[in-house]
Amino acid sequence: MNRICLFLVFLTLTQLAAFSQSTDNKTPQETARAFTRQGDYSNALVVLNEALKKDPQNLELQKDIAFNYYMEKEYDQGIATAKAIIERPDADVTSYQILAMIYKAIGDMKESEKLYKAGIKRFPRSGVLYSEYGEMMWAKQYNDEAIKAFEKGIEIDPNYSGNYYNAARYYFDTKDKIWGMVYGEIFLNLESYSKRTAEIKELLLEAYKKFFTDANIGKNQDAKSPFIGAYLNIINQLGFTVAGGITTESLTVLRTKFIINWFQTYPTNFPFRLFDYQRQLLKDGMFDAYNQWLFGSTENLTVFQAWCTAHSDEYSRFIDFQKGRIFKLPEGQYYQVAVK
Repeated sequence: MNRICLFLVFLTLTQLAAFSQSTDNKTPQETARAFTRQGDYSNALVVLNEALKKDPQNLELQKDIAFNYYMEKEYDQGIATAKAIIERPDADVTSYQILAMIYKAIGDMKESEKLYKAGIKRFPRSGVLYSEYGEMMWAKQYNDEAIKAFEKGIEIDPNYSGNYYNAARYYFDTKDKIWGMVYGEIFLNLESYSKRTAEIKELLLEAYKKFFTDANIGKNQDAKSPFIGAYLNIINQLGFTVAGGITTESLTVLRTKFIINWFQTYPTNFPFRLFDYQRQLLKDGMFDAYNQWLFGSTENLTVFQAWCTAHSDEYSRFIDFQKGRIFKLPEGQYYQVAVK
C-alpha cells in the first residue's frame, strides 16, 4: 500500500459511522476528515486548527493537522507540527509515520532514516515501522539492510502483511525461492483482496517455475535454516508431479503430496500456521479450490473461469469460507536464520 493510501485508510479508521449522519451531528474532526477525503485539505486545516484551539492537547487533531499539511505540501508547517507530536509521551506509531512521510516528500532521507530508527527504538514491536524503514533502505539500494528490516518485522509482528509482501518480492529475485514462495503465500492469506494480491500471485507462480527449472533443484537454496532443510527434503522428492510442466493442476498435486508428506515426516518439529491451514483445507475438501484461487487466474484466465463454472459450488464454498475467516499467525513460528 503506498503512503497516501495508507494514511487515507488511517484517516477513516475512527468514527466511520458518523459519516453517515447529518452534517449537524458531525464533530469538527469528522467534518475535517470529510474534507480530507474530498481532497479539500485547506478547509480541513481550517476546521482542525479551530478545533485545536478548544482542545490544544488532542493528539488525534494534531496528527490530522500534520497529515493535511503534508497533503497540502506545506512541508515546513507539517514538520514543525509532527516534530512536536513525537515529543509527546503519548505519541504513537502513526505519529512517526507522518513525520517520516514528510521528510521523504522533501527528499531528506537522512532525517527520515534517523526518525525510523528512533521510532523502532520506541516501538520495537511495530511491524509497520520495520516495513517502511526497509522500503526506504531498498529504495536506496541498501538491500541487505532492507531484508533485515523486513525479516525482523515478520519475526516480531507476524500478522502485519507488509513485511511479507516486501520480503517475498526480495526473495523472488534471489536464489532463495522457497522463502519467496512461503512469504508470498502467507501474504496472500493476510491480504487476500488488494491491488498487491495480483502482483504476488504472478510472482508466486513464477517462483515455482523457476524453482523447478533449475537443473540443480534445491541445491542453490540457502538451507542454513533447519526448516528450509526439511522443506527441501520433502519437495525434492516430488519433482515428478510437475514433470509435465507447472500448471495449476500439477501444482495442486505437488502441494497436496507435500502437505501430506510434511505432516508424516515432521508432525511436530516445525509448527507452522500456513501448513496447518493447507492441511485444514485438504481435509475439508477445499484445497483444489484454494489452489485455483492462488494460481488459476494468473496461469490461464479462460481455463480458470471454465474450472469455476464446472465447480461453482466448490469454489463458492471456499470463497465464502475464506472471506468469513481471519488468517492469524501465532508468534514463535519464525524459522529464518539470521540474515547476513
